Amino acid sequence: MNKVLLPTLLASAIAQAIVTPVIANEAPDVAQSGTSAAPDGSTIEHLVVSSDFRGTSVDKLPASVTVIDQQRIEDQGAEHFEDMLNNIANFNWSGGSSRPKYFQIRGVGEQEEYKGAPNSSVGFIIDDIDLSGLGMVSSMYDLQQFEVLRGPQGTRYGANALAGLIYLKSNDPTETREHGLELSLGDDNLRTLSGFSSGPLSDKLLYRVAVQQHQQNGYIDNSYLKRDDTNQRDELSTRLKLRWFATDNLQVDTTVMFADFDNGYDAWTLDNNGETSLSDQPGKDSQKTTGASVKLTYDGFASAQLVSLTSFANSDHQYSFDGDWANPDYWASRNCDGGACEYNYFWDQSGKRQTISQELRLSSKDAGKIFAGSTDWLVGVYLMDLSEDNDLNSVYNGFPDEVLQSKYDADNYAVFGQLDTTFSGGYKLSVGARIERRSSDYRDSNNDNFDPSETMWGGHIALTKSFSDTQEGYARIARGYKAGGFNMTLPASMADKKEFDTEILYNYEIGLKSDWLQGAANTRLSVFYMDRQDQQVAASLQNPADPQRFILFTENAGSSKNYGAEFEGNWYVSDSVQLYSSVGYLSAEYGDYRYQDKYGSEVDLSGRDLAHSPHWTYSLGATWRSAEGWFANLNGSGKSQFYYSDSNDSRSKPYSIVNAKVGYDADTWALYLWGRNLTDKQYGVRGFYFGNEPDQDWAEKQYIRYGDPRQLGLTFQLRFL
Repeated sequence: MNKVLLPTLLASAIAQAIVTPVIANEAPDVAQSGTSAAPDGSTIEHLVVSSDFRGTSVDKLPASVTVIDQQRIEDQGAEHFEDMLNNIANFNWSGGSSRPKYFQIRGVGEQEEYKGAPNSSVGFIIDDIDLSGLGMVSSMYDLQQFEVLRGPQGTRYGANALAGLIYLKSNDPTETREHGLELSLGDDNLRTLSGFSSGPLSDKLLYRVAVQQHQQNGYIDNSYLKRDDTNQRDELSTRLKLRWFATDNLQVDTTVMFADFDNGYDAWTLDNNGETSLSDQPGKDSQKTTGASVKLTYDGFASAQLVSLTSFANSDHQYSFDGDWANPDYWASRNCDGGACEYNYFWDQSGKRQTISQELRLSSKDAGKIFAGSTDWLVGVYLMDLSEDNDLNSVYNGFPDEVLQSKYDADNYAVFGQLDTTFSGGYKLSVGARIERRSSDYRDSNNDNFDPSETMWGGHIALTKSFSDTQEGYARIARGYKAGGFNMTLPASMADKKEFDTEILYNYEIGLKSDWLQGAANTRLSVFYMDRQDQQVAASLQNPADPQRFILFTENAGSSKNYGAEFEGNWYVSDSVQLYSSVGYLSAEYGDYRYQDKYGSEVDLSGRDLAHSPHWTYSLGATWRSAEGWFANLNGSGKSQFYYSDSNDSRSKPYSIVNAKVGYDADTWALYLWGRNLTDKQYGVRGFYFGNEPDQDWAEKQYIRYGDPRQLGLTFQLRFL
């Protein structure tokens, strides 16, 4: 179906729904998995962590977690997860793609994935659909909340959550009818049309559908092709949710999502101007994902609840770029060894990833508690099959350069359990463990074959102490793991780097969660120390004989220690004013790590900061609402400098950016004027240090990809009941 027509069709469907009579028999009350902060200034309602086994309130969960709800997402005018990233303490991302795919939590995570088998350090889940490593399809429209869990999630999520987890939860179906439309226009030719509709289909079945079509040119002018859309964003997000009360004891929640992000990728320039490209073959960064999840909750047992969670995701993705960042005319005008340069390089990889998972868990209810009714218990099993086919083709000066077809399949089987015991004196102990078996198989057209298997385990021990009704502290030890793997297409001289070992991470953490001013304010503070054993490091070497090529590989870098702290605060100053803030401090360094550069010289990175690990991350925001409907939000965020790469000295500059949104909100409509990066700050989100200019004898130089410049826009909303 034509993507441009979908929002129009949704608008028509919503209009029809508006005039349809409401079904007389209302559906039963539906418990929401999260709540918004109270707008009346009385007390703050603590959000529920949807990604937790039992849906624990964020102020009761013994871990460092950020939960940001729909109200704050809308207050800041966010359209994509990228717009909210700087709100999260000790969180960063690598800007080597059109939208964020590669994340770092507390200094742990990936910067890219050009080759190899998927093996994420940071889990990424949307409505129980696992999209780890494919995070770009993350629209904020009609989202109930998003959650970032810091530190290893060895009990709940296992191998793909060594550093932590990102969980996006959309709004659930409602028992009453509600509908909405939204239109945003802005500079850079931004056009976003969105709509949702929710309500009962019968007395047993509720629905919710949401669609968003986002388009903009992408801030780059291609002077060679005389186009301003070679770095465009063309993004469609759709979601359908059904809630069926099958029996008095069985609830079935189904989510179906489809996302088609057909983005350009023309973000790099030889002179680092960040505005004007010379490319003759602009790249693409596209992802088309179809996903579904089915959650069955059965409450018919006297002492236990059974949950079955089935999910499926199928993604076609393509990533390509003009590797010479220019065009034949430009290079012909340059001087290489006394004559015209010839440099024309294009890199293109397309792939297809499919993930199927099944989880069954049985958890106690009040009647099923053990040890004199003081202990809740939970047991479960998990199975996942992930397969990915990749097709890599690059062309150098008119001839095939790299050609590789690969097939990868991995099967994960896990059993897990958790006990939560309440003691006298305000103490509570949580103990969890997970044992996971992973078997994988890799084959490619270069006759590289690997089929490693391993058994891993993780878990946590957490002790909570309630000091009062408003103060709760915790201490937590967690063990996480990330599977070992293998490197492909390495030269014979690097045969010793074909495989790398499993990484183990121990996280030691203490925290304090507090309410203040009769519930009008809250704070969350955590201090952590991380011990990474057999740390996995992504390394790259430019090939001296073929400088357009890079040798990309992962290796173990011994042990390293990360430590730091996170602080978050919220305060309803009055009925009309809310303040919120976050601060993160991080020290993340290599242990004993040395490697050979492309000339055979030893480079010692021992004690150097890890890539994409700024020492400071911070944000501060304020929202004002008047009783008459006027609204204003001002928020700022920033980072200290950080290294772009694990294998060179390229680094960012510190930066702060400021955003604002003002407008009027009536009962059925709203109009807002918004601005992002109001000071037009130029800030780097990804960098490389290598040689890419043959007329300069391939001399190494820093190249930077910048974040979005200033943008202004207008948003109009309509709401119907």
